[in-house]
Amino acid sequence: MQNLMSSDVRKDLVARGFTRRNFGRIAALMTAGSTLPFYNESALAQGLSAMRGPIPPDTVRINANENPMGPCNEAAEAISAIVRNGGRYQYEQTFAFSSLQADLEGLKSNYVLPFAGSSAPLHQSVMAFTSPSKPLVVGDPGYEAAGRAAEFVGAKTFNVPLTKTYAHDVKAMVTAAPNAGVFYICNPNNPTGTLTSRADLEWLLANKPAGSILLLDEAYIHFAGIPTASDLVAADQDIIILRTFSKLYGMAGLRAGAALARPDLLARISPYSAGALPVTGMVGAIASLKAAKTLVPERRKIIGDRRDDVCSWLTAKNIKFVPSVSNKVMIDTGRPGREVFDAMLKEKVLIGRTWQAWPTYVRVSIGTKDEMEKFEAAFARVMSV
Repeated sequence: MQNLMSSDVRKDLVARGFTRRNFGRIAALMTAGSTLPFYNESALAQGLSAMRGPIPPDTVRINANENPMGPCNEAAEAISAIVRNGGRYQYEQTFAFSSLQADLEGLKSNYVLPFAGSSAPLHQSVMAFTSPSKPLVVGDPGYEAAGRAAEFVGAKTFNVPLTKTYAHDVKAMVTAAPNAGVFYICNPNNPTGTLTSRADLEWLLANKPAGSILLLDEAYIHFAGIPTASDLVAADQDIIILRTFSKLYGMAGLRAGAALARPDLLARISPYSAGALPVTGMVGAIASLKAAKTLVPERRKIIGDRRDDVCSWLTAKNIKFVPSVSNKVMIDTGRPGREVFDAMLKEKVLIGRTWQAWPTYVRVSIGTKDEMEKFEAAFARVMSV
């Protein structure tokens, strides 16, 4: 296994505090791919993992932050047209995606590294920049996948509570670990759907430890209607931005995404990447980007209006929630969230999980109009409101 590593990778591992006894385990990462135990959302969803038997086909599924609209027409047509050529790797489609994504971001093409979704570069960035001597720092509550990756390589994770406005407390994050390797911020945050300001992101970059990175997950940025931070990448800051086509673009099952960063930072995570990317995902992503000028604002309004309708309903029922700019809402049930999850499942409505930091809150993704009406009816019965 150690033979899979270049001398540069071995030197990097030693510099980050790994012993040579760890090399076999780290080498396994390079070939494990999606078999890693922390790979996807379902591995994190304690509610799903605890269920027994299949989910009834007529169950409302608003648990995984998916977009029920699916891929846009242009993407669906491109995917359909290329399926019969799926026997070819067609690397040129990956190159075309990388070039188009870079052009739209104002970046050089070697600042974009394509992936099948954004889970892999999230995990691989954590594995590349954390170690037993360089911990991970995250907001709490936040998306836990980064912590699972850190645990896998023996890195400690510091969980820093969000501020009173549900933003990442960047000053507390820097204070928490002066020797950190990675500061992970999902913006808008998952699960809260809340924003951390551009000023705070810039402060963190200016004050973080030397050699560390800001891992900025912009999976939900399209719902927020705010500028992306790709200009920080163009300015060669110590930042890796994650993008996915699983959310607003509706391609969760098709898998397309990218990491945006300086070439030297991307080189640190590329040893953990291998293989051709799904050509269906690549052509779907290309078509989505070409349609983005009208597609993004249209879908942002549809999801946003539906989210606001649900929040108005919650307000009318005197149910507390966290104001969100994303495609999900954290709702305070006033009792153990797992109890509400189970009760809602009996109503054939599958909602999202709870977080240890907020045990009475449940995350609810925004579905179709019909799905949210069924959610409201079931939630009213479960909550007796």
